[in-house]
Amino acid sequence: MRFGPLNLESNLFLSPLAGYTNLPFRLVVREVGGVGLCTTDLVNARSLIEKNPKAFKLIETSPADSPLAVQLFGSVPEEMRDAALIVEARGAVSVDINMGCPVKKVVKIGGGSAMMTELDKTAALVRGMVNALKIPVTAKMRLGWDDDNLTAPDLARALEDAGVAAIFVHGRTREQGFGGTVNLAGIRKVVAAVKSIPVIGNGDIVTPEAAKKMFDETGCAGVSIGRGAFYDPWIFKRTLQFISTGVVPPEPSFDERIRVMRRHLDLMIEVFGEEMGCRMFRKVAPWYSKRFGPCHEFNKKVVQVRTKTEFQDMLDNYIRWRKQFLDDAGELHPRFQPAPMIASFMRDEPASATRQHIPVPKGPVEVW
Repeated sequence: MRFGPLNLESNLFLSPLAGYTNLPFRLVVREVGGVGLCTTDLVNARSLIEKNPKAFKLIETSPADSPLAVQLFGSVPEEMRDAALIVEARGAVSVDINMGCPVKKVVKIGGGSAMMTELDKTAALVRGMVNALKIPVTAKMRLGWDDDNLTAPDLARALEDAGVAAIFVHGRTREQGFGGTVNLAGIRKVVAAVKSIPVIGNGDIVTPEAAKKMFDETGCAGVSIGRGAFYDPWIFKRTLQFISTGVVPPEPSFDERIRVMRRHLDLMIEVFGEEMGCRMFRKVAPWYSKRFGPCHEFNKKVVQVRTKTEFQDMLDNYIRWRKQFLDDAGELHPRFQPAPMIASFMRDEPASATRQHIPVPKGPVEVW
């Protein structure tokens, strides 16, 4: 896929998730394969200008973490421009502007979803960034503030005129947050609204089948995956295989999940140190365990882990405990297997009645 001067190996993207899409997880996803571009956690533009160490930790990268986009939020044109120049100087290949975050601490300063309510002001801010940078500028938006204000198509046209290289659109409104059904028709309207720039769809992509359905029904040029990648870091690779062969690859084995989870912890310790890395991993590990089958023994103990040795001992004990749920071939008995993941827009029943809740990342709000 190509936008601006970037020529990406795939049209699948890792979405920014506050508190989660840090350097260790981005490296995990890249090692598994299939992703075209990864994006950092959202970063407060002013905090970069003020040289806040926490903000610079959010955009920490390495040679293996490429190509990388940095997502900024803010509402002051000069601050967004100057922060983008800092990001460009540190090697990012593109800058993404957050116009979709529904969190109050972002919205109340005029950032995130609030930018969808003032199109002229937002377009002027974007134009200033585009004119100042050599790397492409993209924008991540939602369909609108609420169902009565679906401004995404109009905003997309304004941003295209302002010079953005691509648009990412989450198929929900700000009012929906992360609940309810993703509106594929709404994404399709954004695709139809622009003339020459790619639109990348986003929202509730939890399986390769969901990714393909979003491609087929919206005409989007790419798909961006956030929370689905935490259930399944292999989703990018599996989606590419499904699209190219028509056959859905099986989910990773338990042993493969354990291997990648161990690797994730090693990278957390490498980047953040053992104490902090293990503490941060406490909220990451339960995402892996959601596909383990019976996991309450794992979840109960992993939140107490303080060292890598403790984690390894806990994991060995869990693996022994889990054997009681396995058949002679070493597979989970059918009644203990996790339920299939189903996107909200692929359910027959009303989503409000059937959809299993996907946790909303809390994230490092202290830097917001």
